[in-house]
This record gives sequence, structure tokens and C-alpha cells, in this order.
Amino acid sequence: MTARRTAAWRTALSLFTILPVGGGAELGEDQAARAVRWLPAVGLLLGLAGAAVILGVGADGSSGPRRLLGAALAIALLALLTGGLHLDGLADTADGLGSRRARADALAIMRRPDVGPMGVAALVLVLLIQVSALAAIPRVPLAAAALVLAEVTGRAAVVVATGSPAARPGGFGALVAGRTSTWDRVATVVLLCCTVAVAGFAAGGAALATRGLIAALAGLVAGGLLQRAARRRLGGMTGDVFGAILEVSAAVTAVACALLS
Repeated sequence: MTARRTAAWRTALSLFTILPVGGGAELGEDQAARAVRWLPAVGLLLGLAGAAVILGVGADGSSGPRRLLGAALAIALLALLTGGLHLDGLADTADGLGSRRARADALAIMRRPDVGPMGVAALVLVLLIQVSALAAIPRVPLAAAALVLAEVTGRAAVVVATGSPAARPGGFGALVAGRTSTWDRVATVVLLCCTVAVAGFAAGGAALATRGLIAALAGLVAGGLLQRAARRRLGGMTGDVFGAILEVSAAVTAVACALLS
């Protein structure tokens, strides 16, 4: 069992980051389903890396330009560490859903290698929102914590979305869509909420814990709404949709943190 968990952890890192951890070349349904359960942990690791950038840039002061620079560099680092994987999914999903075409045509648009105007707009707006939201948080340590929360919540939203069926055969989406149990998804949300509550209470009392929970729930709701839209328009999930859910959920979480700070 320990070996399987280690293999799943390494597979998750190899799938969702550019880190050279040697997750293996072949990927089956069971292995993919186990790996996707580790997504929030991967988000924690990435979020801590981004938080270190925010704290480092803002160490000499918390002026507006320094907070903006720290937020931009942190988001850029996350894009680099993930190889732009989720951002690519966001752009493709925006092109597909924004096309207002029939299901088959929308899925075909999402598989094209080029990025259309809706995809470009989605990328620019979501990245702008993420950076602006983090920069709008006046206290640098709280901005760093907000980034960690956003990255973990976005990935928890993906785990929740794996309860929907695949929109088409083939691809990573087909490997994990519908492959997690209800217990996996509920446990992910409960663990997220409990961790946020405990960490928030320890760092700033009940008020901070409450704000963190509200932000996390807002991100999960946003991810759920996009999941519902994709299931209605596309018939289910694809790897691109999972990436879009992650980025949108993270952005909403960050915005909620900014508005509540």
C-alpha cells in the first residue's frame, strides 16, 4: 500500500508539473485515478513555492508596486512549474464553450492546436484577475496564504469534478472522469475545509478561519458551476475542462480572499 501511494504521488507530480520525478511512461485508469487524488497536495507544494516568491519580493515593504510584482512573479512561476498545462486547458475550454456550437463541433474546436479569440481573452482575463487579486491583499503574508489556498482549492475542485463522466473517449479526461468514488470527493472537500479552519484559526483566530472557509467554498462553487456547464454543453469532462476548472476556481478563491481581506 505504501509503495502504491508513493507511486501515485510521483505520478501526480510527473503529470501535473515539470518536476523530473520519474512517474513512469505508461498510465492506466487505476493509476491515473490514484494520482488525481493527490492533486490538492501538488497544489500545496506549488502554492508554497509561489508564496515564497510573494514573501521574498515583499520582504522590504508592502507597497502597491511591490505587491503587484510579487503576485505577477508568483503566478509566472506556477505557470512555469506546471508547463502551462492548466492554462492551455482554460484556453481550449473557453474556445469550445464560447463557440456556441453543437457538442461534437465544440469538442473538435477544443482539440485544435491553435488558440482562438475566446481562449486568448480567457487567458488574459483569468491571469489578470489572479495577479490583481493577490496584489490587492494589503498584508504580504496573507497574500502568500491566499495563493496557497487558491492553488489547493482549484485542485480540490478538479477532484470533485471527476465525479462527472468523460465527454469523449481518449485523453487524460477519459482516464479519470467518473473514476473517483463519492468518498474520495467528499473526503477531499472535508479535508480542505478542516485544514483551512485549523490553519486560519491558528494564524489569526476565528475571523481569519471564517474568511478562509468562505474563499475556499467560493472557489469550489465556481468550479462546480463550470463543471455543470461543461457537462450540459459537452456531455462531460475532458482534460482541458479539468484545467479550466482549476484555473477558474483558483481565480475565484483569490478574488474572495482579496474582497474579504
